[in-house]
Amino acid sequence: MGLPAFEAAATSGNEQLLRKAEELLVNYKDVEALKVYEQVLSASPENYEALCRASFLHSRIGDRFTDDTRKLNHYAKAKQYATQAYELNPADAESNYVMALSLACSAMMSGPRQRLAVTNQVKSFLDAALACNNEHAGAWHLLGRWYFKMANLNFAEVAASKLFFGGVCERPLNADAVEAMKMAIKYNPQNIRYYYDLATIYDELKDSEACVNTLEQALTVNLDTKEELELSRRCKIMLQQHMKN
Repeated sequence: MGLPAFEAAATSGNEQLLRKAEELLVNYKDVEALKVYEQVLSASPENYEALCRASFLHSRIGDRFTDDTRKLNHYAKAKQYATQAYELNPADAESNYVMALSLACSAMMSGPRQRLAVTNQVKSFLDAALACNNEHAGAWHLLGRWYFKMANLNFAEVAASKLFFGGVCERPLNADAVEAMKMAIKYNPQNIRYYYDLATIYDELKDSEACVNTLEQALTVNLDTKEELELSRRCKIMLQQHMKN
């Protein structure tokens, strides 16, 4: 049996809006894309694609603000949409990824105890995302950042994790962070953020040769946004510092 006429029209309208939103997203018009995805959600609150995309965009847009209130507003919406998407499809890579991303963003704004609690949750969602899709560049990137954070907990953080949570779920090595970042680059070699974060890890590890090689690769990436231009500028500065040594 076919859809009633009004439902078919609504579905067709949503598909057009989703195509429009995806085009805006591809062209780095995040705010405009988010408005269209939320337009879809106002008519179809359980549209899985729109929920995942809206969550992702709220996390990304929130990260750009220096004002804590605006950050928190975006992160709260990111968590709301991610939770709805996860409830609809808990076995999909994208719902698990946006859950991990929204939690990671919220953790940055939390106190030490809550941040440690959330940090362990992030890992479980990333594991699930990569179990669904082992080529998910965003999940590999976030996992690389998670590994690096957990490999370099300070004494107070380790003590707190033991006191409140019986210890962290695992203590990875910096090498794990490096490998995860390399996987992110493998599956999306045009994202300069991945190169910059990998170079930053090498810089922390005092591996100048690997850092220089990564930065030189970063500077071959095409740049389309202000954020990418800023990351390119930082890469150039870091490269100059290493070339002097």
